[in-house]
Amino acid sequence: MISNFSKTAITVFIFLSCCGTVWAADVAKIGTLDFQRVIDLSDAGKAAQEKLNKQAKEMEADLKSRGAEIEESRKQFEREALVMNKEMKDTKEREMRIKINDFKQLQQRYTGVARELQFRLVGQIRNEVDKLVKEMGKKEGYLLILERKEAGIIYLPSTIDITDKVIKQYNAQRAKQQKSTDKKK
Repeated sequence: MISNFSKTAITVFIFLSCCGTVWAADVAKIGTLDFQRVIDLSDAGKAAQEKLNKQAKEMEADLKSRGAEIEESRKQFEREALVMNKEMKDTKEREMRIKINDFKQLQQRYTGVARELQFRLVGQIRNEVDKLVKEMGKKEGYLLILERKEAGIIYLPSTIDITDKVIKQYNAQRAKQQKSTDKKK
Protein backbone atom coordinates (compact mmCIF):
# COMPACT_ATOMS: atom_id res chain seq x y z
CA MET A 1 0.00 0.00 0.00
CA ILE A 2 1.33 3.44 -0.94
CA SER A 3 1.23 6.19 1.68
CA ASN A 4 -0.30 9.61 1.07
CA PHE A 5 3.18 11.19 1.04
CA SER A 6 4.34 8.79 -1.66
CA LYS A 7 1.23 9.48 -3.76
CA THR A 8 1.87 13.22 -3.49
CA ALA A 9 5.55 12.82 -4.38
CA ILE A 10 4.70 10.67 -7.43
CA THR A 11 2.05 13.18 -8.57
CA VAL A 12 4.48 16.11 -8.25
CA PHE A 13 7.20 14.14 -10.10
CA ILE A 14 4.83 13.31 -12.99
CA PHE A 15 3.59 16.90 -13.16
CA LEU A 16 7.11 18.33 -13.23
CA SER A 17 8.35 15.87 -15.84
CA CYS A 18 5.41 16.72 -18.12
CA CYS A 19 5.98 20.45 -17.75
CA GLY A 20 9.72 20.29 -18.25
CA THR A 21 9.64 22.23 -21.49
CA VAL A 22 7.84 25.13 -19.84
CA TRP A 23 10.45 25.30 -17.10
CA ALA A 24 13.23 25.48 -19.68
CA ALA A 25 11.88 28.74 -21.14
CA ASP A 26 14.06 31.87 -21.30
CA VAL A 27 15.14 33.26 -17.98
CA ALA A 28 13.85 36.75 -17.25
CA LYS A 29 16.58 39.35 -17.66
CA ILE A 30 16.63 41.61 -14.61
CA GLY A 31 18.97 44.49 -13.83
CA THR A 32 19.59 46.89 -10.98
CA LEU A 33 20.89 50.43 -10.93
CA ASP A 34 22.51 52.34 -8.08
CA PHE A 35 21.52 55.93 -8.91
CA GLN A 36 23.71 57.38 -6.16
CA ARG A 37 26.75 55.78 -7.82
CA VAL A 38 25.66 57.33 -11.13
CA ILE A 39 25.59 60.74 -9.43
CA ASP A 40 28.97 60.13 -7.77
CA LEU A 41 30.83 58.70 -10.78
CA SER A 42 29.26 60.11 -13.95
CA ASP A 43 30.65 63.20 -15.63
CA ALA A 44 27.30 64.97 -15.29
CA GLY A 45 27.12 64.10 -11.59
CA LYS A 46 30.64 65.37 -11.00
CA ALA A 47 29.82 68.61 -12.88
CA ALA A 48 26.67 69.06 -10.80
CA GLN A 49 28.62 68.52 -7.59
CA GLU A 50 31.22 71.02 -8.74
CA LYS A 51 28.51 73.58 -9.48
CA LEU A 52 26.92 72.98 -6.06
CA ASN A 53 30.28 73.35 -4.32
CA LYS A 54 31.02 76.60 -6.18
CA GLN A 55 27.63 78.04 -5.24
CA ALA A 56 28.07 76.93 -1.61
CA LYS A 57 31.50 78.58 -1.39
CA GLU A 58 30.14 81.86 -2.77
CA MET A 59 27.26 81.86 -0.31
CA GLU A 60 29.56 80.89 2.56
CA ALA A 61 31.96 83.72 1.70
CA ASP A 62 29.07 86.21 1.63
CA LEU A 63 27.75 84.95 4.98
CA LYS A 64 31.23 85.06 6.50
CA SER A 65 31.69 88.64 5.33
CA ARG A 66 28.31 89.72 6.69
CA GLY A 67 28.97 87.88 9.95
CA ALA A 68 32.28 89.71 10.33
CA GLU A 69 30.49 93.04 9.78
CA ILE A 70 27.94 92.19 12.47
CA GLU A 71 30.70 91.13 14.86
CA GLU A 72 32.59 94.36 14.23
CA SER A 73 29.41 96.38 14.84
CA ARG A 74 28.82 94.47 18.07
CA LYS A 75 32.36 95.19 19.31
CA GLN A 76 32.04 98.86 18.40
CA PHE A 77 28.73 99.05 20.24
CA GLU A 78 30.27 97.48 23.36
CA ARG A 79 33.12 100.03 23.30
CA GLU A 80 30.79 102.99 22.85
CA ALA A 81 27.96 101.78 25.09
CA LEU A 82 29.52 103.26 28.20
CA VAL A 83 29.28 106.80 26.85
CA MET A 84 25.86 106.49 25.14
CA ASN A 85 22.64 107.67 26.64
CA LYS A 86 19.76 105.21 27.16
CA GLU A 87 17.90 106.23 24.01
CA MET A 88 21.01 105.83 21.83
CA LYS A 89 21.76 102.40 23.38
CA ASP A 90 18.23 101.21 22.66
CA THR A 91 18.48 102.41 19.06
CA LYS A 92 21.84 100.66 18.50
CA GLU A 93 20.60 97.44 20.15
CA ARG A 94 17.53 97.44 17.88
CA GLU A 95 19.79 97.95 14.85
CA MET A 96 21.96 95.01 15.96
CA ARG A 97 18.90 92.75 16.37
CA ILE A 98 17.71 93.75 12.90
CA LYS A 99 21.13 92.95 11.40
CA ILE A 100 21.23 89.58 13.18
CA ASN A 101 17.69 88.71 12.03
CA ASP A 102 18.54 89.73 8.47
CA PHE A 103 21.64 87.53 8.67
CA LYS A 104 19.58 84.54 9.86
CA GLN A 105 17.04 85.07 7.09
CA LEU A 106 19.84 85.24 4.52
CA GLN A 107 21.24 81.95 5.87
CA GLN A 108 17.82 80.33 5.46
CA ARG A 109 17.39 81.77 1.97
CA TYR A 110 20.84 80.50 0.93
CA THR A 111 20.03 77.06 2.32
CA GLY A 112 16.83 77.02 0.26
CA VAL A 113 18.65 78.17 -2.87
CA ALA A 114 21.29 75.45 -2.45
CA ARG A 115 18.65 72.80 -1.83
CA GLU A 116 16.67 73.88 -4.88
CA LEU A 117 19.76 73.91 -7.10
CA GLN A 118 20.67 70.42 -5.92
CA PHE A 119 17.10 69.22 -6.51
CA ARG A 120 17.08 70.72 -10.02
CA LEU A 121 20.50 69.33 -11.04
CA VAL A 122 19.86 65.85 -9.64
CA GLY A 123 16.37 65.85 -11.16
CA GLN A 124 17.81 66.66 -14.59
CA ILE A 125 20.34 63.84 -14.28
CA ARG A 126 17.65 61.44 -13.05
CA ASN A 127 15.44 62.25 -16.06
CA GLU A 128 18.31 61.72 -18.49
CA VAL A 129 19.38 58.46 -16.83
CA ASP A 130 15.79 57.20 -16.65
CA LYS A 131 15.38 57.80 -20.37
CA LEU A 132 18.69 56.05 -21.10
CA VAL A 133 17.80 53.07 -18.88
CA LYS A 134 14.40 52.69 -20.56
CA GLU A 135 16.04 52.66 -23.97
CA MET A 136 18.67 50.20 -22.75
CA GLY A 137 15.98 48.00 -21.21
CA LYS A 138 14.02 47.79 -24.46
CA LYS A 139 17.09 47.37 -26.65
CA GLU A 140 18.74 44.67 -24.53
CA GLY A 141 15.57 42.81 -23.59
CA TYR A 142 15.37 43.45 -19.85
CA LEU A 143 12.16 42.37 -18.18
CA LEU A 144 12.77 44.58 -15.18
CA ILE A 145 15.33 47.17 -14.05
CA LEU A 146 15.15 48.26 -10.42
CA GLU A 147 16.75 51.23 -8.68
CA ARG A 148 18.73 49.67 -5.85
CA LYS A 149 17.92 52.05 -2.98
CA GLU A 150 14.27 52.74 -3.84
CA ALA A 151 13.46 49.08 -4.40
CA GLY A 152 14.77 48.22 -0.95
CA ILE A 153 17.27 45.72 -2.29
CA ILE A 154 19.63 44.52 0.40
CA TYR A 155 21.61 41.98 -1.59
CA LEU A 156 22.06 41.33 -5.27
CA PRO A 157 24.66 39.51 -7.29
CA SER A 158 26.98 41.83 -9.17
CA THR A 159 26.01 40.14 -12.43
CA ILE A 160 22.68 41.97 -12.56
CA ASP A 161 24.04 45.40 -11.52
CA ILE A 162 24.08 47.53 -14.68
CA THR A 163 25.24 50.75 -12.99
CA ASP A 164 28.74 50.80 -14.53
CA LYS A 165 27.29 50.12 -17.97
CA VAL A 166 24.78 52.96 -17.53
CA ILE A 167 27.49 55.37 -16.36
CA LYS A 168 29.63 54.51 -19.38
CA GLN A 169 26.74 55.01 -21.83
CA TYR A 170 25.55 58.16 -20.03
CA ASN A 171 29.03 59.71 -20.18
CA ALA A 172 29.26 58.86 -23.89
CA GLN A 173 25.82 60.29 -24.55
CA ARG A 174 26.64 63.54 -22.68
CA ALA A 175 29.97 63.87 -24.49
CA LYS A 176 28.21 63.44 -27.83
CA GLN A 177 25.63 66.09 -26.87
CA GLN A 178 28.38 68.43 -25.70
CA LYS A 179 30.28 67.95 -28.96
CA SER A 180 27.20 68.79 -31.05
CA THR A 181 26.49 71.83 -28.85
CA ASP A 182 30.07 73.04 -29.28
CA LYS A 183 29.82 72.67 -33.07
CA LYS A 184 26.68 74.84 -33.14
CA LYS A 185 28.53 77.67 -31.39
